[in-house]
Amino acid sequence: MSTVGRRWGRWERALLWTVLVAVWDAAWGQLRYSVPEELPKGSFVGDVAKDLGLELPALRDSGVRILDRGRTQYFALHGKTGHLVTAERIDREQLCESVRQCVLRCEVIVEGEMQIYKIEVEITDINDNAPSFRQAEKELRMSETTAPGSRFLLAEAHDPDSGPNSLQRYELNGDEHFSLAVQAGPGGDQRPELVLAKALDREEAAFYELVLRASDGGEPARTGTARIRVAVLDANDNAPVFSQAEYTVRVSENVPVGSVLVAVTALDADEGLNGHVKYSLTKITEKASKIFQLDSETGRLTLVQSLDFEEGDSYEVKVQAYDGGGLFDTTSVAITVTDVNDNAPEMTVSSALSEISEDAQPGTVVALLHVQDRDSGANGEVRCSIVETLPFLLEKSFEDYYRVVTAGELDRENMSEYNLTVRAVDGGSPALQSSAVLALRVLDVNDNAPMFAEERYSARLAENNAAGALVLTVRATDADWGQNARVRYRLSEGRVRGAPLSSYVSVQAETGALYALRSFDYEEVREVRLWVWAEDGGSPSLSSNVSVRLEIVDENDNAPQVLYPPPGAPSVAGSGWAGVELAPRSAEPGALVAKVVAVDADAGQNAWLSYELAKATEPGLFRVGLHSGEVRTARFPLARDASRQSLVVVVKDHGRPALSATATLTVVLAESVAELLLELGSAAAAPSEPAGSLTRWLVLAVAAVSCLFFAFLLLLLVLRLRRWRRSQLLAASGSAALRGVPASHFVGIDGVRAFLHSYSHEMSLTADSRKSHLRLSSGSCCDTLPARPPPDEPAPLLGEDLAASRSVDPVAPTNVCYKTCYSSCVWSPGRFFLYVDRILWYSSLKAELCISDPLKHGYHTAAVASRRLRVPLLADAKRRWSINRSRRHSSVLPCRLLCRPEPATAAAERAAKAGGGTGSSGA
Repeated sequence: MSTVGRRWGRWERALLWTVLVAVWDAAWGQLRYSVPEELPKGSFVGDVAKDLGLELPALRDSGVRILDRGRTQYFALHGKTGHLVTAERIDREQLCESVRQCVLRCEVIVEGEMQIYKIEVEITDINDNAPSFRQAEKELRMSETTAPGSRFLLAEAHDPDSGPNSLQRYELNGDEHFSLAVQAGPGGDQRPELVLAKALDREEAAFYELVLRASDGGEPARTGTARIRVAVLDANDNAPVFSQAEYTVRVSENVPVGSVLVAVTALDADEGLNGHVKYSLTKITEKASKIFQLDSETGRLTLVQSLDFEEGDSYEVKVQAYDGGGLFDTTSVAITVTDVNDNAPEMTVSSALSEISEDAQPGTVVALLHVQDRDSGANGEVRCSIVETLPFLLEKSFEDYYRVVTAGELDRENMSEYNLTVRAVDGGSPALQSSAVLALRVLDVNDNAPMFAEERYSARLAENNAAGALVLTVRATDADWGQNARVRYRLSEGRVRGAPLSSYVSVQAETGALYALRSFDYEEVREVRLWVWAEDGGSPSLSSNVSVRLEIVDENDNAPQVLYPPPGAPSVAGSGWAGVELAPRSAEPGALVAKVVAVDADAGQNAWLSYELAKATEPGLFRVGLHSGEVRTARFPLARDASRQSLVVVVKDHGRPALSATATLTVVLAESVAELLLELGSAAAAPSEPAGSLTRWLVLAVAAVSCLFFAFLLLLLVLRLRRWRRSQLLAASGSAALRGVPASHFVGIDGVRAFLHSYSHEMSLTADSRKSHLRLSSGSCCDTLPARPPPDEPAPLLGEDLAASRSVDPVAPTNVCYKTCYSSCVWSPGRFFLYVDRILWYSSLKAELCISDPLKHGYHTAAVASRRLRVPLLADAKRRWSINRSRRHSSVLPCRLLCRPEPATAAAERAAKAGGGTGSSGA
């Protein structure tokens, strides 16, 4: 019962092991194929793409390839079909000389998935090798006394094939004295022995020729032969005997070439030639024959080629000792090679990424490494590690493969490139190591928004700036790289005083320079707050903003504005305002009279105002507060002080340069409002000087000169026309019109008669015609007319007989009086003088000439003036004179009578001229 339980336990363990192996193969994606040897290059091995479940497009895109370990590649992967094919002709006997099952391994990596698939290909044997003997001819020496049944070891045939194609049987052909016996060795090999079937007789036959044939089990079978020559010798009593039936040798793989590994010894009791022993190798592989050499005389086994534990860890050879009589003995030598840590770990980068995105998830495979050590035991145990402290881990995947994976999140901004050094150290003493460096560049991901250099920006901009002036430059940096780090700037939407913000300022998209698009006025906009956005070029883009405070700095561009005194009629100076204040004459010093109120639209120091008295009628009577603008009396008003005081107050700010304004105050020194109104009324009645700017006066002056010039031309033309007309009238009427005037009092020029004596009148006119008057001084009257007749005699009218006038005594003294007045005048600025010469009046004034004198000569004067000048005013004078004649000495307007007696000399001269004139007239 216990035997059955143990049997079922073994079956369960075997089944479990089989399941575990199947699960392991499925987990790691192992594939197994079998192909015969000696296939031509490019022969089909297996459909890898189908067996791994890979689609052909994914196969091309994922980068599937066979890993190269630096050894001969016997297989290749067809990229278009996904088939595994042979890369060259495979000889199983060459690759797997002493191995029953020849398996070749390769790894297929899918780089897109960082996945490795292991493929095993078993190379099956074909009967491509015939059995062969190391020596084609073998000579054996036997004594004729050798007893029948004795056995002699023959050389074994070697067939590199395996399984049924290997060596299967031996056959002996030759003589009946010999037979063949085949013994099975410890490893299952066949050892041929020659058996003596009959006694030998040298006299019958000294030599025997035999043929040993070895055959394999292939179809068709292959054979190999060796010729054996048996020489019959005289009697030889003793055969050589080895001291040990088997020699065992342990030798290090680093033993130097030429070293004696072992010396075999065999003794022969015979003497002479039968006792001389020699040694030979009867069974040795071709590989071992190149490494070891046996001295036939001494039996020393010498190393002729370096040992390599990785190529062969044990060897077995057969040594035969034979004497001169043909007797021999056989022994085996087992050589075990011990490993030495002479191989450093070999590290191969099967697959590695050169770039990795910084947003790769932890556990992302970066590289696949294959590490192996050809040594064995502790010398072949390898420990791998990453040298630096980096965010990567090294994991063992299966067998000798390791994976480098990310241990956490990567940040390109902290580390843009990694150089990972993976070190492999074996367990030998001293330990050997190797390393591999992986260069990994971290690709940028747009995970950082632009960051401004300052938390907030502020700038001061003086008002009245030029349009397009640079205000400030904002700068933002992006820790990303490439397009993700390209920053562009823009303004957020907003409004300033109802207008879009973009009409006030703009930002340069590439540089972040902020420009003013218009000239700012501090009095309108004192501060502008805005937001500037910085946006990178990633997808999707990230952005950040910063506040910008633009402070407008005031400049002294506004002069102070006077609010009180209120605006009035502009003064002569053309600036400031007029105001009237009342100050009692009994006011004490310091009494408040008025206060000048002014404001400045600027701010700060530019709006600090100071007041000072610039001009005053009485400089010491008033003072002005420097900062208050209060006008106060500085002393008691005196009687001699004028009633009207004019004060000019200058208001200045403290800007650079300072701007100012003036205010004009009129202070009336009066005790009551009635006196103030009386003073203001007299001031209103008084003529005021014209006020205006210099420009206005210049324009008026130019216009006046132009008008006068055109008026002069027009007047000249009119005079010329009138002269021509008068000449025509005088020619028709003759000289009868002036019969009342002596001819000596006229002179004729171009048919126009005029008085020889001149009259000079001084006339003073004002804007108010009620106060205008004409004053004729006594010295201005000349005796240009004849002496007047007595008052009781009526003066003859013009045109009457001149004889009556001639009867007047020319020598009698005469008082010539002229009474002239002007009842209305056209206003003319200023005071002017009017000169009347020879009754030719060129003034444009419209005046009335009133002659109240009833004298004949006065009538003659008015008539002459009326006829000569044709002035409507003079014509109107005749009418007024006729009215005055009836009223005698009554006058239209009050006039001043200016008379003077005629000098005696002048009377004499006049009488002489009259006499001469009479005579000539009578003639």
